[in-house]
Amino acid sequence: MKILILGAGRMGAWLAETLRPDHEVAVYDPDRQKLKRCLNVTRFPGPSEANEFEPALVINAADIAHVREAFETVLPHLPKTCILSDITSVKTGIRDLYKTLGRRFVSTHPMFGPTFANIRHPRDENAIIIQESDPEGKAFFRDFYGGLHVNVHEYTFEKHDQTIAYSLSIPFASSMVFAAAMKQQEAPGTTFRRHLDIARGLLSEDDQLLSEIMFNPYTVKQIEVISSSLAYLTHIIRARDYEEMQKFLNRLRGHIC
Repeated sequence: MKILILGAGRMGAWLAETLRPDHEVAVYDPDRQKLKRCLNVTRFPGPSEANEFEPALVINAADIAHVREAFETVLPHLPKTCILSDITSVKTGIRDLYKTLGRRFVSTHPMFGPTFANIRHPRDENAIIIQESDPEGKAFFRDFYGGLHVNVHEYTFEKHDQTIAYSLSIPFASSMVFAAAMKQQEAPGTTFRRHLDIARGLLSEDDQLLSEIMFNPYTVKQIEVISSSLAYLTHIIRARDYEEMQKFLNRLRGHIC
């Protein structure tokens, strides 16, 4: 299959490398420096190059702030049969975008990234395919993720964002709170060092990606849960209430066991 990837960031470059052995892959990014990351694939200096390439699938790997712009730039140069796709971490607005573009689409989210996952070997990681997507597009990504031994889940657009608010926004917010309270430690304990490694890894991510996750419309509700739990824990600590602390800890154990 002929596949055009929009965006040569870390995920775009990974997609190009991973798809290249089985497909004819081209990459377009207005930033020529980023294109240097993509080896052994066709690199387009401009969107009009897609006219002759005639891709069957376009994978938009731009950040969510530039997804519309990336699609609209290349859309006049695509055949009518070409399926559009995105891999955005938050799907708010994506469904409406596809309606305005008037093309077949498939929306997915590979829930593994370059910071904490080994994206060259993502076995047992997870990916989401949006239920409302085109059947042919869904079949392609099921085969693609399945070939990588990635667990595939199918959610609606709304269910996806609700899930991301729980599975990403909570740990992201927790790591940000940890970093906010940070100070230099001469003799940090093991638990401290592990939290520090996670916080450093998170904050090495692109600011746009972090913002996308935190601006998910369902994130605020999850942060309110964290805030309420911290307030309750603060009350227990101030009262030095051992009995209530035991109840609180047992409830927490029930949540994670």
